[in-house]
Amino acid sequence: MKQSSVFKFRLYMAGDAQNSLLAKANLRALCATYLPDCHEIEVLDVFHDQQRAKEDNIFMTPTLLKLAPDRERRIVGTLSQTQAVLLALGLDGSLP
Repeated sequence: MKQSSVFKFRLYMAGDAQNSLLAKANLRALCATYLPDCHEIEVLDVFHDQQRAKEDNIFMTPTLLKLAPDRERRIVGTLSQTQAVLLALGLDGSLP
């Protein structure tokens, strides 16, 4: 997929919790497949970045924020259902 914009993501995790590690792996795989060379991922641990999590209204982990382009979007969970995640992020769910 060709994108002119850089997709910026912030993933909030809870340490080494299994669901958080799964969300991180799924996000990296999704970006490698659908957004190669046009994404940035910031990973934050709510245990170490409590103030930032509070500012972003993070109440559950894992939580993914899409910060750019366009409007912010938020997904809670392991990001394991690729087509649903793509649609939730405002991407074309029929990508390769």
